[in-house]
Amino acid sequence: MLVISGDPIGVKLAGPAIRAWSIAEALCARHEVTLMSLTRIEDIPAPFALVQVSDGQDAEFAVWEKWADIIIFQGHAMEFFEALQTTTKIVVADIYDPMHLEQLEQAREFPIDVWDKRVRIATVVLNQQLARSDFFVCASDRQRLFFLGQLAALGRINPANYADDPDLTGLIDVVPFGLSRTAPIHERDVLKGQRPGIAPDDKLLLWSGGLYNWFDPKTLIIAVSLLSASHDNVRLFFQGTKHPHPGVPEMAIVAESKELAASLGVLETSVFFNDSWVDYADRQNYLTEADVGVSTHRAHIETTMSFRTRILDYLWAGLPMVVTEGDVFAELIAAERLGIAVPAEDPSALAAALQRALFDDEFIAETRANIARVRDRFYWDRVLEPLVHFVDTAHRAPDRVLGRVLSVDRMPDRPAPAKPRGRIRGAIGALLFHLRDGGPKAVLTRAVARLRRGIR
Repeated sequence: MLVISGDPIGVKLAGPAIRAWSIAEALCARHEVTLMSLTRIEDIPAPFALVQVSDGQDAEFAVWEKWADIIIFQGHAMEFFEALQTTTKIVVADIYDPMHLEQLEQAREFPIDVWDKRVRIATVVLNQQLARSDFFVCASDRQRLFFLGQLAALGRINPANYADDPDLTGLIDVVPFGLSRTAPIHERDVLKGQRPGIAPDDKLLLWSGGLYNWFDPKTLIIAVSLLSASHDNVRLFFQGTKHPHPGVPEMAIVAESKELAASLGVLETSVFFNDSWVDYADRQNYLTEADVGVSTHRAHIETTMSFRTRILDYLWAGLPMVVTEGDVFAELIAAERLGIAVPAEDPSALAAALQRALFDDEFIAETRANIARVRDRFYWDRVLEPLVHFVDTAHRAPDRVLGRVLSVDRMPDRPAPAKPRGRIRGAIGALLFHLRDGGPKAVLTRAVARLRRGIR
């Protein structure tokens, strides 16, 4: 098994690398697994082999393509390596990140021609994967329906794939982000009593993960400013601002958020920013010191199809959550009472929700009990079952075996039109059908109707 991630593999892991690592870890129990990074591999212990191959090094990648029986990748790997584009090995594309929708927000700050180009490139890259892979995993039922539509547009929903798999789970299935069964442990103080301005008994709101343009930290900062007027012990900490991937620049929203906090007089008093990225193994200390996990975003299509992986850390740590409505996790949080989901860009509603999540002891106890119950659905060994099953029974997609994957710019040959029946023969056939179906009265009714059409 060759598992590929574009992200660095080391002590600091972002979501894609965490997911790739967890997939490799689940598969190495029964298979020989190599985890490949296209960016950087640090010297860290792993139960599988680690290797780094830079994008464009096709000859070096071809050695691993030849070695592998199954290749599982995410991101842009197929774009970078011709050997992956032309491979006859079994290919699994992990499309849990709809990158073309992400670019609608991530590239919004650029001139329109650059914005348009970035979205088009992401769309072409994803279409390439959808056209050439044998199996796909996405993060939610909502994403699966979305990608089924895109697969249909590319001709992958066809008789060859449908014949023995009418629900098409053999082509695309749901593999959410997961969490470890080992509960987080507080090993050292990191914020409370350690970070200047955050006291041991303060109420701590944690923004786990990165700060990206498609989120809405500004409404959250305003809400914390409002809440601080009546509760001077509320603190908000943004855990990640500098992504571990060197190719991901600090996004404009980071500076804008700091400027807003400063203008409201809450920077380094109620609102704090980490200037880097928390080590993967150290994040449990931040989570176990927090009182509430937060995630806010604006209403747009990226939100609709997103799967906010940071929410899994909140579930892992048993944190009540306050989030913005609109994504699948917000629906889960509201339905299972794991916290509170509020309308987008509503500081007053958000401030009220934060106050309840931080200070309503009865609500907090109920929420934590619900989280303990729901958390069991998201352990890695459970969510990865569809992928593990596919690997254990691995096969190429039927339409790829038969060579029936069509280029999107080529129409298939049309079947010859059926020969029309003679008018007399057709009329006799219709007469017999209506006679059997409705008796003489039905035949008479049809005859009168045809006569009237003829008169008109």
